[in-house]
Formats: sequence, C-alpha cells, structure tokens
Amino acid sequence: MPVKLGIETLLEGCKSQALMGRTGLICNQASVDQGFRHIADLMYHSKYFELTTLFGPQHGIRGDVQDNMVETGHAEDTVTGLPVYSLYSETREPTEKMLSDVDSLVFDLQDVGCRVYTFIYTMANAMRSCAANGKRFVVCDRPNPIGGTAVEGNVLEKGHESFVGQFPIPMRHGMTVGELARLFNEEFGIGCDLEVVEIEGWERPNEYETTGCSWVMPSPNMPTVDTAFVFPGTVVFEGTAVSEGRGTTRPFEQIGAPYIDSEKLAKRMNASDLPGVYFRPVVFLPTFQKHAGIPCGGVFLHVTDRAVFRPVVTGIALLASIMEMYPKEFAWKEPPYEYVFDRNPFDVIEGSSRVRKMLEEGKSHGEIEESWRTHLDSFNKIRERFLLY
Repeated sequence: MPVKLGIETLLEGCKSQALMGRTGLICNQASVDQGFRHIADLMYHSKYFELTTLFGPQHGIRGDVQDNMVETGHAEDTVTGLPVYSLYSETREPTEKMLSDVDSLVFDLQDVGCRVYTFIYTMANAMRSCAANGKRFVVCDRPNPIGGTAVEGNVLEKGHESFVGQFPIPMRHGMTVGELARLFNEEFGIGCDLEVVEIEGWERPNEYETTGCSWVMPSPNMPTVDTAFVFPGTVVFEGTAVSEGRGTTRPFEQIGAPYIDSEKLAKRMNASDLPGVYFRPVVFLPTFQKHAGIPCGGVFLHVTDRAVFRPVVTGIALLASIMEMYPKEFAWKEPPYEYVFDRNPFDVIEGSSRVRKMLEEGKSHGEIEESWRTHLDSFNKIRERFLLY
C-alpha cells in the first residue's frame, strides 16, 4: 500500500482543525500529493485554511532557476493570485513583514537526504523567524528518498557553517525533514512552536519506489531517485574544476574533465571493490557550466545495490583517484560557492578543511573515512532521539 504523506494527513482535516486561521506555505513544484495535485491549490480551496502567502526555496517556487543564482525577488502566483516570496533572494528567511498575514507557516518540500541540499536550511531559517515572530511552524513530512538507515560522511565542524551546512550533521544524515526539524529545534536551540505531521506507512529501509510516491524533480539537477542516491558522493565535485555532470541530462551520476582517460579511470575504480557500484567509462559534452562545449572523459556511476552502496566514501575514492592520476591537471574550484567568498568551495561543501588536506597529502579513502568515525558515532547517538519511524 502507498504511504500517506504528511500533507495528505493535514489536508484531511484531522490535524488542520488546529490550523484554522491565516496560513503561509513553503513549497515548490514537487509539493504535490499522490495524485500530482499541487499543495498550494489544495490548501487554497480547503475549508480548513485561509492560505494567504506562498514562499519558495532555492530554484524558485516552480523550480526553474539553476544553482547558485540569486533570484530576483518576489512575485504573484498566477493560479491563486497570492503573494510569493523568494527565500533565496535578498533574504533567506521570512521577514516580519512577510509573516504579517500569517499565523501558521507550513513547510512541504521534498528533501534528498544530503546535508548540502539547501531546502533543510530554508526550513531552519523559517523556523527561526517563526520563533522570533510568535508564529507556529508545521512540517509535513515526506520519505527520505535514499533511505532512513545509512548515515555516512564527515560531520560539519564548527567555523565551517554556511547555507549548505548550518549544523554539525554528516553528509548523509539518514533522516526525514520532520526528524531534522525536531533535531534543529531541540538539539540546536531554535525553539519554535513546532508540529511535525508524520508519514503513515513508511519504514526506514523502504526504497522510494515502494512508497507509491511518484518522483517530481525537487530541483533542476535532481531528475531521478538514482541522482539522489549518488548526490551525497559526487556533490563534492562542485568544489573542483572537474565537471559533476551539470549541463547534461544525468547530472551527478557522471563526472569528468577534458584531460581524463575514461577507460583508465573506470578500470581503476572498478578494481577498488567499492560496494554496490559499477563505473562505466563515458565521454560527455556539457552544454553549460564547467567545460561547456568541450568533451569530457569520465565515469558514469551505476548503483547496482542501494543497500550496500556508500555514496560518500565512493565520491571521496573517486576524487582521490583523479587527484593521483592527474596531479598537474586537477584543480580546486575558486570561490565563491553559495556566496561564501573567503573559503575554499570544497571546504564549504565538506564542512571542514581537514578532508581536503588529507586528499592533498595522498591519504586513502579508507583513512579519510576513519577520520570522521568518532564524530559520526557521536552524531548517531543524538540522532536516535529524534527519529519518528
């Protein structure tokens, strides 16, 4: 049986009785129910809500804006006529004025299970604003598309906070947005009036395809669930001059650069015995961003067993191999990244400078994985207190 999304439970009325009054909604094009009906339209016509205001995250409320582009401001929704405020513009959290016609703010966005995906920080910022302005914050939970059991990667270190990492959590956190909201609110001290409307029928090991939920791209470069599975590993290539596949139809699933011999790299990676993945040699031609219009040799990551695949370790192993094979050609990306101007973009993504330095020293992916184990174990103990499923 398909799961019941948090927003579907909310709209049924059993919980929305407490929300009668003026309501704001943080949503985008993926904020749909199982019948592909957009949540803004459903709430607008529901007797339980007085929907007054819409808010959009990075990439816009319709998801058509590419990465790292400041959106030009605010607009009016063409369907409902309601004001739409961008939370990826001159402000990244709702202002007092934006919330002036709101009693409760509802959050319904599809996350991808990775620390650097900005939607969870739009959520955190909105929670802070609600705490400061006496508003209620309601998270309508959705499944974590890459599962809720595996936790992996470097835990963000103090002093490395940014809009792709506000809190000390690992790259792959294994939590839903509702669970993260509880973690942010209690462990990290936001302290807003929070309610999480839970998913019904979801179990942590469930693959996304078994939930009955259809995949609607939550952002322009997240076309499939397969993309989401590799993202926690290959997103680190955004911090390098190696293409992470943007400008192709399969971003993050393939990486490459003009100087890479795809056959040699694939042979080396397949010999490394990384679990649950096969590296197929490819040559691709990005249409925009890095190496636009230039053929790039590289590899395509085919996940053969999601249960054992470790995306973060795989990404580090792939990066270490490229650095070792092409020491003269390889380069880190120059700032800025996510409008951080004074730090190495790779460090911003990793939430640490330690991982980069270990890579530069020629450390293996196994040594790098061991370096984050203590902090990861500590996080797992904290995480357990906030799990809902």
